[in-house]
Amino acid sequence: MTNTVKLKPAATTRYIFLIACLCIALLTLLVPTGTQAQHRRDDSRDPDMQDQDQNDDRGNYDHADNGTSAGGKWMEYRAEDRMTAAKRVRFELSADNAEDRGDQAHVVLYCTNGKLKLADFRPNVRLGRPDWPGFWGQPQMRVRVRADNAHDDHAWNWVNGHFLSMDKGTTRELIGAHLFRIEFQTPDGPRIAEFSPAGLDLNRVHDACGLSPKRP
Repeated sequence: MTNTVKLKPAATTRYIFLIACLCIALLTLLVPTGTQAQHRRDDSRDPDMQDQDQNDDRGNYDHADNGTSAGGKWMEYRAEDRMTAAKRVRFELSADNAEDRGDQAHVVLYCTNGKLKLADFRPNVRLGRPDWPGFWGQPQMRVRVRADNAHDDHAWNWVNGHFLSMDKGTTRELIGAHLFRIEFQTPDGPRIAEFSPAGLDLNRVHDACGLSPKRP
């Protein structure tokens, strides 16, 4: 004969409650919180990728002194962080082939305390959809770049559909080139932005960004 234990309704309720509490406690221990998970992902990421993903950092360069010529068609803007005293420098180069100045594409270099932090290609037109997954799963767009007589294909981070984040190697090719073109995708098809980087004061860029030109 099998012995059975009959629990009273009150005891049954307490028993179920205790089991539920134990399950919740185990889940809390085993599953990291959103903040913890984010920190773990960030800690495992490549440092250069972390720099590129600091999109909010771009806003720290907006309030800069009036621009001055950095040589050629480049403009330079300087500012100081009011809290950290970090020296922030922004270099901008406008594209040549725009009918309206407001429609000009730009290349923007963001530097802090002598180090390049970010490099953006801002087309000032609507970008096509990303067509390539990055190493970390981030959306990217494949572009073709020409620096003087050399050309190559790259996959650049697609940031909110507004601009593309350039890699450091291409940025170094840009500052040393006389002719620089970027072919990118729009909803209406491919488009080419043409730049004339020649004339840039390379000493100023080296001091502000730690960059030196690179032959493609």
